[in-house]
Amino acid sequence: MTIKVVRGNPTPEELAAALAVVRARAAAAAETPPGAPATRDSWSDPSRIAAHRLPQPGPAAWGRTYWPG
Repeated sequence: MTIKVVRGNPTPEELAAALAVVRARAAAAAETPPGAPATRDSWSDPSRIAAHRLPQPGPAAWGRTYWPG
């Protein structure tokens, strides 16, 4: 692995910290089995939105367009 500083003049401590983060991320990616599904945050899961019924159209539908929750 080659790391090249493109801009700036990092101190040895800053460079060591950046390298530690890169190595930790690479180690975490290596521990995940290749066939394992990627984890997703629950807020980005589309099924969370589709779990609720949508309002039905009708004369009072405009009053149901906002659901405090």
